[in-house]
Amino acid sequence: MHKDHSLEAHVPVHDRHESTYYEKRTYAIQALLIEKGIITADEVRRAVEDMDSRTPALGARVVARAWVDPAFKARLLSDAKAAVAELGIDVSPLSVLVAVENTEKVHHVVVCTLCSCYPRSILGLPPDWYKSLNYRSRVVADPRGVLKEFGLELDPDVEVRVLDSTADMRYLVIPARPPGTENMSEEELAGLVTRDSMIGVAKARNPGGS
Repeated sequence: MHKDHSLEAHVPVHDRHESTYYEKRTYAIQALLIEKGIITADEVRRAVEDMDSRTPALGARVVARAWVDPAFKARLLSDAKAAVAELGIDVSPLSVLVAVENTEKVHHVVVCTLCSCYPRSILGLPPDWYKSLNYRSRVVADPRGVLKEFGLELDPDVEVRVLDSTADMRYLVIPARPPGTENMSEEELAGLVTRDSMIGVAKARNPGGS
């Protein structure tokens, strides 16, 4: 009896949708690789679980540690991959990871002008707007205007630097630590760090939730 090893076969019926052309191709290639013994269904499952576990919460842990540990922040700014690895986070898929710090004088915002290069190892999947042509073209030409549309208005004396992420180099923005957080624990601080603040289109949350 033929066994269906495809990922689609392991999706509950009530969660399934009509597969697209590319999804069908993916399932077919996966089934062929399993049938030829190149990979196993368990390896596929573990790979999917690993991808699903990659969320902005990982990056938030990194930022929170940088906020409370100046020595770690210095290492992060100097060699981001090595510093992130200290926290047990696997960033080996990234060729180069660069951390930059937002301050009162300089604000960084990240874009991939060619496609959607993004530090998925620590931020998970990129949001749809990050991949859109609208964002990719306009944030370079008018960064302040785009940031304003995200609800972030910067003072005129703040320098805005747009960083172009590539297949070889990804960026992590360390947002400025919000005021009034001196007595918060590292875990509580991580809760203030959002995905958008690590891309640079927003600031970290204030303790009050705003």
